[in-house]
Amino acid sequence: MTMLDPHAAQPILRAGTPLDRAAGALILLHGRGGSAEDILSLGEAIADDRFALLAPQAAGHMWYPNSFLAPRRQNEPYLSSALRKVEAALALAKGAGILTDRIAIVGFSQGACLATEFVGRHPQRYAALLAYTGGLIGPLDEPITLTGSLDGTPVLFSSGDPDPHVPWQRVQQSADLFAKIGAQVFVERHPGRPHTILATEVRQGKELLSAVPTL
Repeated sequence: MTMLDPHAAQPILRAGTPLDRAAGALILLHGRGGSAEDILSLGEAIADDRFALLAPQAAGHMWYPNSFLAPRRQNEPYLSSALRKVEAALALAKGAGILTDRIAIVGFSQGACLATEFVGRHPQRYAALLAYTGGLIGPLDEPITLTGSLDGTPVLFSSGDPDPHVPWQRVQQSADLFAKIGAQVFVERHPGRPHTILATEVRQGKELLSAVPTL
């Protein structure tokens, strides 16, 4: 079972307002080599006290072993397991009575790619998607199509250019595809930015979450 679903037994850490008292929730996805504890600090910086924070932990501190631009089969079964882990965190929030349109999904680097892939493949109205250095998963030379509707979900794509792991081409392509399925897209390109999250990006994420009308 562990080999088929490597992330299944990993914990989902909690912080912020308890789920049973929260108006909304943030699902926070860490990058390769990071941890749930690390990404919770981002959640604490961008969320106010209306939000519960949920941070799943990846097995071996990585959601999938190869580049997000590799053929998908090369990242299995980790990628499918990672998507199920995001679904488990979403179900945890919904089980506490928090509607999907009050749930935001946030990720950095590998976690941002996972967050983008999950929202793009499970389109509905979310509180927000914040993708810090990430984009849809799959090779650059293969066409990507998305269907369904995000129904006005605010989506932030913020990345450095150039970035050693995430080419700007994929960031912009992802933003364009999300706009086509009804997202309210914000794109921020930071020339020469290192592979990190800048204070200005934290402020923008905080502003975007504070403006979500469903809360």
